[in-house]
Amino acid sequence: MALILDLAVQGAQMLLVLLLAPLLTGFVRKAKARFLRRRGPPLWQPYLDLVRLMRKDVVLAHNASWLFRVIPYLVFAATWVAVSLVPTFRTGLLFSWSADLIAIIALLGSARFFQALAGLDVGTSFGGIGSSREVMIASLAEPAMIMIVFTLALLAGSTQLSTMVGFLVSPEVGLRVSLGLALIALIMVAIAENARIPVDNPATHLELTMVHEAMVLEYSGRHLALIDLAASLKLLLYVSLIACLFAPWGIAGASAGLAALAIGAAAYVGKLAAGGFLLALFETSIAKMRVFRVPEFLGAALMLGLLATLLLFFSRSL
Repeated sequence: MALILDLAVQGAQMLLVLLLAPLLTGFVRKAKARFLRRRGPPLWQPYLDLVRLMRKDVVLAHNASWLFRVIPYLVFAATWVAVSLVPTFRTGLLFSWSADLIAIIALLGSARFFQALAGLDVGTSFGGIGSSREVMIASLAEPAMIMIVFTLALLAGSTQLSTMVGFLVSPEVGLRVSLGLALIALIMVAIAENARIPVDNPATHLELTMVHEAMVLEYSGRHLALIDLAASLKLLLYVSLIACLFAPWGIAGASAGLAALAIGAAAYVGKLAAGGFLLALFETSIAKMRVFRVPEFLGAALMLGLLATLLLFFSRSL
C-alpha cells in the first residue's frame, strides 16, 4: 500500500509540473503586459500555442540529419526528468534517492548540449550564433551553479534535495550570510539559463541579440512544441529549486497525510505565483544588457557563489 501511495505521489508530481509549466510562462507574460499598461495575452495562451503547434506539419531542412529530429524529444525528456526530481509539495518522493543537485545539473547540461548541437546541425548562421552564445553562457553559469551546490552541501551535509530541504526547514539554520549570497547567485544563474532579461529577451527575434530563439529557428510543428514546453519546464525548475531550497515552508514530509499534501500543493502554487510576479517585475524594470557584458554578469554570480562557499567553510556560523 505504501508503494502504491508513493507511486501515486510521484506521478502526481510529474503531472503537476507538466501542467503548471505553461501556466507559469503565461502568468509571467500577463504580468509583464500589465506592468507595461497593456492587456496582454490570456493565461492559457501557452496551452493554445502548444496545441496549435502539435497540429501543424513538421518542415525540415534538406540537410537536417536524424539527430535534428531526435533532439527535441531528448531535450524535453531530460528537462522533464530534472524538474520531476525537485521536491515541490512533498519530500521523500519515490525517486528522491536520485534527486541529487549534481544529477539535475548534469541533466540540464545534457539538454543544453543537444540543443546547441541542433542549432549547428542545419548549418545556418543564426543557429551557429545562438549555439556559440549558449555554450559561452553555459561555461560561465555551470561553475557558479557548482559553487552554489558546494555551499548548500557544506551546510546540509548532502547534495540530495530532500535532505537539504529537511535541514533548511529546521529552526537551527536561521539567517545566514552564505545562504543570502547563494540565493542571489542562484537567481542570476536562473536568469541566464532561462535566457531572460537582461541576458536575453525571449520575446525578440533580432538576430544580433537572440540566444535561445536563434537555435530553434529551424524547428516547426510538434518539434517546436516540445522545445517550447521544455523551455517552460526549465523556468519552472529554477523557480521550484529556489522555492524548495530557500523558501521550503509548507512542503509536506515523507509520511504526511492527504491534508498536508493539499497544503503543500497550495503553498507550491503560491510560491510559483510569487516567483512569476517578481520575475515579471524585474524584467520590466531593467533593460537588456549587451552580449559582451554577460560574462561580467555571470562572473559576479560565480564570485558570490565562491564567497558563500568560503564563508561557510571558514565560519560555520555564517
